[in-house]
Amino acid sequence: MIASKAGKRRRFVRCTGVAAALALAVTACGGGGGSGEQASGGKTTLTVTVWNLAKTPEFTALFDAFQRANPDITIKPVDILADDYPEKVTTMLAGGDRTDVITMKNVTDYSRYSSRGQLVDITDLATSADGAKLAGLPAFNVQGKYYALPYRQDFWLLYYNKKYFEQAGVKMTDHLTWDEYAKLARTLTKEKGGKKVYGAYHHTWRSVVQAIAAAQTGGDQLGGDYSFFRDQYQLALGLQKDGATLDFGTAKAQKSDYKTMFESGATAMLPMGTWYIAGILSAKEKGATDVDWALAPMPQRPGATGATTFGSPTAFAVNRRTEHADAAKKFVRFAAGPAGAEAIGKVGVVPALQSPEITKAYFSLKGMPADEISKKAFQPGKVVLEMPVSEHTSDIDTILNEEHELIMVGDKSIDEGIGSMGDRVKSEVLD
Repeated sequence: MIASKAGKRRRFVRCTGVAAALALAVTACGGGGGSGEQASGGKTTLTVTVWNLAKTPEFTALFDAFQRANPDITIKPVDILADDYPEKVTTMLAGGDRTDVITMKNVTDYSRYSSRGQLVDITDLATSADGAKLAGLPAFNVQGKYYALPYRQDFWLLYYNKKYFEQAGVKMTDHLTWDEYAKLARTLTKEKGGKKVYGAYHHTWRSVVQAIAAAQTGGDQLGGDYSFFRDQYQLALGLQKDGATLDFGTAKAQKSDYKTMFESGATAMLPMGTWYIAGILSAKEKGATDVDWALAPMPQRPGATGATTFGSPTAFAVNRRTEHADAAKKFVRFAAGPAGAEAIGKVGVVPALQSPEITKAYFSLKGMPADEISKKAFQPGKVVLEMPVSEHTSDIDTILNEEHELIMVGDKSIDEGIGSMGDRVKSEVLD
């Protein structure tokens, strides 16, 4: 298939951007040395990119634990808005920024940065005895080399408001189908004190529709055939049309926050990742919300016998241009190790390093739901990587996201959007 002129222009812009980034990376090859690391007073200051520091307690817990264990090193967070994070970090690295440690929010960004030579090779850490125990580690394998180490492993499940279920006289089950989920969403939608409560809230990320469809059908998000998205789009748009979810256009325009939606009682159900548990626990402890919450496995396709969901590890990487490589690697190793796992587990984050002791401690946290369905939600039969990693991941992710938004706001029908995804991926990326 012949690419359109617009497609060719997009490809040219992407290629020249990559070339420029690679040129910067080559120039920076000498930046990974470990000399000159001591700041005034004999202490080293490590800068680490994070997002929404005040609302993401895992970072503070991890940094504090590391500094207690390493009093000669001070962590200085580089705080970035969550929605701006991928674009900001991409710009920073391309511009030669020397921030020491880069948090890999997802594997899509990781594939971009590792392919451009912007990260330090830390294969020695990944292939160590401790590294081999990390859940999610295979996602960072780039032709036998590793440029990041996961410190947490998230997967998606269903959060729900127990009070709303009780008021409606309905019960959550440990094996919900998508049809049953849609019926519940319509049943739980209501007006409360002049304010609408939605039965469900679907955040604006494409993964809410596309990643779960891929995981539960075995579809390939890199392959160019996206017919397996159809059922999930029909469900999402159907609920939106019936007013059982906040419509996508409004959520996008208002930059809706899924945390606010759930904690304020604006929605009864929320499909979201395990990382959000830490946020709820923190908000409850501070008295910022009174939501009576619990967990359930992600809804499944008809006929499914087990629970299949999707997830993604979060990792730390060392910037190729760091001037503190040894200290930066020390931090990455600590975060992915037992001490790092203990630190983030205490605030409700699921660590990449798993053990029976860590799991038991996790469910012993104050405020964690203790019912059997919530516990079962933590034992999915299969967790599929949110987005496969390849040299094409970043470009395909961009296309799928653009077409997702057009479908969700009604500018394209489901079939038009899915067809456009395939055509663009094949002509602009795979050909």
